[in-house]
This record gives sequence, C-alpha cells and structure tokens, in this order.
Amino acid sequence: MAQRGSLYVISAPSGAGKNALLDEVRRRETRIASTVSATTRAPRPGERDGVDYHFLGREEFQRRVAAGDFAEWAEVHGNLYGTLRSELDRCLATGSDVILELDVQGMRSLKRLYPGVGTIFLAPPSMEELERRLRNRGTNDDADIALRLRNAESEMAARSEFDCIIVNDTIDRAAAEMVELLAARRAAPTAAGTDNR
Repeated sequence: MAQRGSLYVISAPSGAGKNALLDEVRRRETRIASTVSATTRAPRPGERDGVDYHFLGREEFQRRVAAGDFAEWAEVHGNLYGTLRSELDRCLATGSDVILELDVQGMRSLKRLYPGVGTIFLAPPSMEELERRLRNRGTNDDADIALRLRNAESEMAARSEFDCIIVNDTIDRAAAEMVELLAARRAAPTAAGTDNR
C-alpha cells in the first residue's frame, strides 16, 4: 500500500512572502498536492467549480460545517472559506504532501483534528523589513499597513506554538530550508499527517 502524504500548515504575517515561498517550493518539490478550497463567494470570470474552488451556497456550507465535513473553515470579508476533509484525504491518499495556508487560529483548529500535522511559521527577518515589504507592494494605504503590522505582532507572539520557524530573509534560502524539512519528515519512520482521522 502506498504511503500517505503528510499534512502541513504554514502561517505567516501579511507581507512575509508566503506565496512567493510556496511557489518556489512547489517548483523544486513535485510531491505537493494542491487542495481545492470551498467558498461561498461567487465565481469570478473564468473560475470553474471543482477546479478553482468548490462553490457552495451559504446554507449548504453551514450544513456541511455542522456535519463535520470541514477540516478547517473561516469567514473572510463576509464570505466563508474552508478545506473539506474529503479533499484532504483525496490528496493525501495519492502519497503527495498537502500544505495548507492558514492563520494561527486555523492552525490550532486543524491541529485538534489532525494531531500529526506539521506546523511551519514563516517569519520576516524583522518587523522593519516587514513594513518595508508592505510599503513596496504599493497596494496598501497607511491605515491598512498599520493594521497588518499590529496583526503581525500578535501572530509573531504565537510562533512558539509551531514545530518549525523559517525566517524568510531570501526566497532561495527559505525554500531550500522548507524542502529539506519536507524531505526529513518524509524519511521519518512515522511521517506527519499519516494519522488522518
């Protein structure tokens, strides 16, 4: 029987470079599956149900939450988003690893359901560098940057709850560290995430 993949959560403050890091890790590492999230928001032009998202009505989404169908879910800007347990199981059964991008609260919730999950916190080199990155985006006004920096302070305070902290000083070095981490957990006698309930 093929070994199941491992489940990971990565959390990071806004501006820490999580998307760029994961793009680089996926380029280097082929055994990472992409789960399809569920959402109550309307499809954008060109998005396909079951490919980009599982588009659900709010009532159906809430019914499935009550039934325990979600591994994790949250409300973001008035819409519900979540990861179906069936979607996680489908991906893990192929032997691929799954990396979920969640906030600290999402990580705590998932850890209760999947005690073997590997948790990674992506930290900026400093709060000053984080502010510089947010300003360089050119998409956030001063009030939004101030809010993101306040949120980052509380997220950074929770980093000791994670198995591993990766400092994103450069994408190349951080990606190499993350690929090494995935390989080490895969080689361990009981890989994280194999205890999926």
